[in-house]
Formats: sequence, structure tokens, C-alpha cells
Amino acid sequence: MDKRYEQGRDLLKTIAGAHGDRLIEGLDSVAPGYSESLIAFAFGEICRRPGLELTTRELITIAALASLGSANHQLKLHVGGALRVGCTPAEIVEVLVQIGLYAGIPATLNGLAAAGEVFDEHDRGQIRR
Repeated sequence: MDKRYEQGRDLLKTIAGAHGDRLIEGLDSVAPGYSESLIAFAFGEICRRPGLELTTRELITIAALASLGSANHQLKLHVGGALRVGCTPAEIVEVLVQIGLYAGIPATLNGLAAAGEVFDEHDRGQIRR
């Protein structure tokens, strides 16, 4: 495995915790080898670029995923990731409210619902930093 994959997997673990391992297993069961390419590129290259803090990257990711309106699973993973890397629930909520101006109120409502589920898990201690 190349260095980008190893670094990407470490970063994925920081963001997603045990969900990252389940993500890799799930991908590999359907598309063997795809997870290596995805993790090396997304988490080993793009997310490790200089210029933005990881907290900022996670807030941007939340905005993008919520705006799509079709990525609820990934949105929840990154809301949890944002909490793990130090974002506050208030920051996440503000990002989701802000996207309503550009992506529409339904995107905000769906994003807030998804975030609320993750916040509940966090409050029950199921999300750890």
C-alpha cells in the first residue's frame, strides 16, 4: 500500500472512528480495491492539503453534502467527524442554516434532522473524539 493510502486511512480514522473501517469493508465487499483509490485520493491527498484546518474542511464537507440532498449517510458520517475534530454543534447548525440561502430550505431541514440524530448519538457518548 502506498503512503497516500496509509496517511488517508489514518485521517479517515480520525474523522470517522470505527465507521471508517465499516466504510472500507462495505466498499470492498461490493467493489474490491475501490476503497484504496478513494482513501488515497480523498483523505490522503485532498484532505491533507495545506491551507485549511481540518475543522474548516469538515464544515465545508457538511455544507456540500447537505446541499446535495442525496448523501444522508455521508452527511451523518461527517457531522460526527466534525465533532470528533473539534467543531461545535453550534458551528454545524450555523453551516446548515447558511446553506438554506443557496441550496434551499429543504436542504437545511434535512441537514438539521441528520445533524440532530448525530448530536443525540454524541450526547449518549457514542461519538468520541
